[in-house]
Amino acid sequence: MLYTPKSEIQARINKLQDMLVENQVDGVLVVQSVDLFYLTGTAQNAHLYVPAQGEPVLMVRKSLDRAIQESPLDKIISVSSIKKIPGILAANGYKIPQTLGVELDVIPAANYLLYRQIFEQSKLVDASGFIRAMRMIKSDFEVGLQRFSGQKMNELFRAIPGMIREGMSEIELAARIEGKARALGHSGVVNVRSFNQSSFFGVVAAGATAVTPSSFDGPANGTGLTPSQPQSAGLKAISDNEPIIVDIAGVWDSYITDQTRIFSIGPMSGKLAEAFELSRKIQDAVINRIEPGICGSELHQLALEMAEAAGLSENFMGFGPDQAKFLGHGVGLELDELPVLAAGVKLSLQPGMVFAVEPKFAFPGEGVVGIENTWVLTESGVARLTSTPDEIVIL
Repeated sequence: MLYTPKSEIQARINKLQDMLVENQVDGVLVVQSVDLFYLTGTAQNAHLYVPAQGEPVLMVRKSLDRAIQESPLDKIISVSSIKKIPGILAANGYKIPQTLGVELDVIPAANYLLYRQIFEQSKLVDASGFIRAMRMIKSDFEVGLQRFSGQKMNELFRAIPGMIREGMSEIELAARIEGKARALGHSGVVNVRSFNQSSFFGVVAAGATAVTPSSFDGPANGTGLTPSQPQSAGLKAISDNEPIIVDIAGVWDSYITDQTRIFSIGPMSGKLAEAFELSRKIQDAVINRIEPGICGSELHQLALEMAEAAGLSENFMGFGPDQAKFLGHGVGLELDELPVLAAGVKLSLQPGMVFAVEPKFAFPGEGVVGIENTWVLTESGVARLTSTPDEIVIL
């Protein structure tokens, strides 16, 4: 089991404290499990208090033993009730903060109201932007884990052709892929930050069902098995000469890489094959344009212009009113991290950002084709973290 090094955790705490000082926030209370893991090395049921100056304290409800084993922090304390947090802070020499940051983008309203009661003397402000901005820039340690994830994804995807047979259902293929992924060490949980969004491994869909619209914000969705989980594989039987899209989020040692490949039993129609080649050209053009300082909106616009020039703008990233409005997204501990490559997003790309680029085309009644790879931006250019060949695999 991999534990986050103390030097890595300390660097993150130091960076957060610099942000708190710069923004005149006295301290931040972190509770969301992914943010907790990022800042402490453990995802146990706990609250982390990080003062603008001084040593952080991790207050754990369950399991204290696991938290002590997993986190390199020095101050790890048992707490039986959230209401006791101010007393614990006072006992450890912390003043009640005048301005307290909390993760307003993810905590439930009930928790926010409770924090207002507990910290009645404090002004509560949103600290989620600080944490997301930190997590957007990956350290060498994090990129190394994502590079390993990409290697495992290559191992997984190279095994997929041997799993596919005509007449099998989408869900049977998905189960085989997921079983192989788990055997390779995939964690099985894909964290998504956006409210009311979830992802289980990803999308496996064949032919027309891949174009089925869904609440999930992506260009390919699938029917799913139930209206309560309206995404990915369903009961449709896989036929020949249709695109089989496998869009999987790989999670090894907590870090995500995102990858899509297309498979087909026999050749697809010329229209679909040409659209796939266009998706590769868009990917290459976008990657060649990327350099530190460029905005994601420029890259999205480039992709839109290439799709429009080919007469496929209405099929790009979905179809009709269900088109996705982005070209790519950050990946890390969560599937939907910053940056976002989309219209109106003025955030400049910086070295250390890791993101997926996924140009895809959807054709109602026929299927979805496209490509997706995960990349890291460095001072010297863009490096690819997912190494499986891009070509359609014809069986």
